[in-house]
Amino acid sequence: MSVEKNVRTLQGKVVSNKMDKTVTVLVERKVKHPLYGKIIRLSSKVHAHDENNEYGVGDIVVIAESRPLSKTKSWIVKELAEKARTV
Repeated sequence: MSVEKNVRTLQGKVVSNKMDKTVTVLVERKVKHPLYGKIIRLSSKVHAHDENNEYGVGDIVVIAESRPLSKTKSWIVKELAEKARTV
């Protein structure tokens, strides 16, 4: 009997792929200021596991939360949403 859990997923942009099997993903979200009501963009950088080193800087990826893989890495890259454009 297997029970599937709801896994939290986020979408973000790869800003660094210099580490082995790890990418840094910039995740942006919009929130409303509690007092003034202005919409603010908040961003956070998270490290995500990239098993085959296949994602490059500028790619838009979907990441999913997982068990801690290292001190700073608790996310896994699930899929490529959009490939970075080359100039």
